[in-house]
Parts: sequence; C-alpha cells; structure tokens
Amino acid sequence: MTSARSYPATIAAGVANEIVIKKSRFIATVEPVTSVDEADAVIARLRKQWWDARHNCTAMVTGLLGDQARSSDDGEPSGTAGIPMLEVLRRRELTDVVAVVTRYFGGVKLGAGGLVRAYSTAVSEALDPAALVRRQSLTQVTIDVAHADAGRYDNLLRDWAGHHGATLGDARYGAVATLEIWAPADELPRLADDLAAASAGAVVPVRGVERIVDVPA
Repeated sequence: MTSARSYPATIAAGVANEIVIKKSRFIATVEPVTSVDEADAVIARLRKQWWDARHNCTAMVTGLLGDQARSSDDGEPSGTAGIPMLEVLRRRELTDVVAVVTRYFGGVKLGAGGLVRAYSTAVSEALDPAALVRRQSLTQVTIDVAHADAGRYDNLLRDWAGHHGATLGDARYGAVATLEIWAPADELPRLADDLAAASAGAVVPVRGVERIVDVPA
C-alpha cells in the first residue's frame, strides 16, 4: 500500500517580529495567502505602511505543492535578501505564505554575509511562534444506519476520527441516517474493520471522492 502524499503546510494567521542589527531595524511580517494576487496585495499594503523604509524585501511561495515562488531584494545587493528569505520558507516546508522584511537603515553597512543572516533570521524568528496548518488528502466515506442507531455510530465515528487523523462530515437524514467521515486513504481498511466489528458486519462503508483539507498541526 502506498503512503499518503504529503503537502507543504501553511500558517494559520499572520506573524511579525522585529530584530535590530548594528542599528538597522528589520521588521519581518509573514502572512498566509491563497494566491499570487493576494500575496501581491499584502506586499503593496506593507510597502504603503512602511513607505519611509529603505527597503521592503519580499519572498512568497504559493500553490498546493509550493511550486510557485518569487522573491525581491528591493534594492539590497543581489541575492542578499529575497533569496535568503525564500530559503527559510522552503526549509520550513511552507506554502501559500508571503514574507516582507522592512529595513530601516541604521548607518552601518552589514556586508553581503551580514545581510543574508539578517534577512533570513528576521523571517525565521517571525515564524517560530506561528501556528501551522497541515494539508492532507482525505477520502469521503459514508455509512447508512437506522435513525435509532445514528447517535451510537456518530459517537463511534467521532472517537475514531480523533485517533486516526480523520474529520467528520455532514449527516443527512432521509429514509435512513447517512453519516459522513473524511479519512486518510491508508486508514480506510482499519475503518472498515472497526465498523464491521461494531455492527457484526451489518454496516458497510461506501468510499467517495477525495479532497485536500487543512488540519491544524
């Protein structure tokens, strides 16, 4: 059996942090985004907010697989700001994020190596307290049960989901109660076995579509 595909994570909410190195202020802001256009809007907003800064350097990674990336040194020596910021996002295995580091020059030059360390450290320290959101592929599974048994099976699925990386879906009530759970593909055989054991084989799960969902880490 193949293991579930892994996807880059994102962050639950924006984070910010400031460091001072040789009198220069480096203000790092990292925010979650859903597209390149949204990332560009964040950059435009922060450049307007910090309009009097010497530099507003940027890096972004977008796309479900993190396959779209862009960075800008915004006037700093080539390769000393945007790329180091981007490498931090890559090392953290993040996507759908944009980072802006605003620099107020303090009058002391840091040199290429000093700039690389400053910009990468600013982003890294801003991300340290960030709450992560995992992305994973889950498969829809439904079961049909009698209305009188719906509460018992709902509790069973709820407890099962908490131990197997799954999440409950919406229940539907017609001639029977249809309960829904979204589970990792490699957990589906276990789900079928547990339902069979709980129902003496009477309840048979029906596999449906797959989707990518965000799960708090």
